[in-house]
Amino acid sequence: MKRTAIRLADGRELIYFDERDDAVRDQPDRRELPSLPPASQLRYDPLTEEWVAVAVHRQTRTFLPPPDECPLDPSVGDRLTEIPAPDYDVVVFENRFPSLSGHVVDAPGEVTPFTPLRPGVGRCEVVCFTSDHNASFASLSPTRVRTVLDALADRTVALGELPGVEQVFCFENRGVEIGVTLHHPHGQIYAYPFVTPRTRSMLAAARRYAERTLGGNLYADVLAAERAAGERVVASNAHWTAYVPAAARWPFEVHVAPHRPVPDIPALDDAERDAFAPLYLDVLRRFDALFDMPMPYIAAWHQAPVRIDRDLGHLHLQLFSIRRAKDKLKYLAGSESGMGVFINDIAPERAAEMLRAA
Repeated sequence: MKRTAIRLADGRELIYFDERDDAVRDQPDRRELPSLPPASQLRYDPLTEEWVAVAVHRQTRTFLPPPDECPLDPSVGDRLTEIPAPDYDVVVFENRFPSLSGHVVDAPGEVTPFTPLRPGVGRCEVVCFTSDHNASFASLSPTRVRTVLDALADRTVALGELPGVEQVFCFENRGVEIGVTLHHPHGQIYAYPFVTPRTRSMLAAARRYAERTLGGNLYADVLAAERAAGERVVASNAHWTAYVPAAARWPFEVHVAPHRPVPDIPALDDAERDAFAPLYLDVLRRFDALFDMPMPYIAAWHQAPVRIDRDLGHLHLQLFSIRRAKDKLKYLAGSESGMGVFINDIAPERAAEMLRAA
């Protein structure tokens, strides 16, 4: 894989990850762009002990443009996009409308004595999986999936070295039902200046389990139990297992986990990276085949924090959809949104059976 970094017209970094060593990436960004927006504001909620980002500049971000105006397509002729080259394999660049950034203007302060605020320091990046606007992740080749995985590993290391970053989150949103604002197949990476609430909760459970079992790894033991039971396993190979969690929150939810406990994507070896693609592509195609239509989903990589509790983490990809039937969606209503208590309409065992048969 060849890695080439350039700067866009407004100073943002863009990195080409090419599968050919002879790829030349010297095309300049010929656009005239406005100055970068200031970093968002982080406000602390004392009632939940969580940080909330207030990023008002994101109200003006690009929203479902027509195909001939997609900013993630290659630049061709006078049609100038975020990617200056006329073609590409995988591209990663700083988001033009970031929730978190290093462009700090405001100093820390407070809204009330109970609600301190600080700049939303961090970084948000866009990951374009292919130059083909009409493709999907499920249509990628295993070689391209490996390139994407290597790019995510590269960015996880680089972003984790930024001052103040505590956690790196790689994810893909797919489908307007999920809230996607650009149809071009792409993912995102968030570098947070704190450990996220979901990860803090999972680490606390893992820590209690390790203390109770004198060093046991909670996720590894859960994975072993799921593999032994087999009832909820959708697919597996020598290095990975894809299974529906016994307490799945979403109608169709699959964890794709390496058998060897590793903290993050960079820790995967070559054999594990190669083995991921065929298994994950199989699961994605089963999602689309389930109702014979493109399945909206979120694919979320759970990685250990950058600096703490790395021994407690176990890398895994959580893939889930809000679609519960061909013509029905799962909405996060009162119980889920108000109290955080999920109610699943489909038994995890039935979901796994349907996915195996798809």
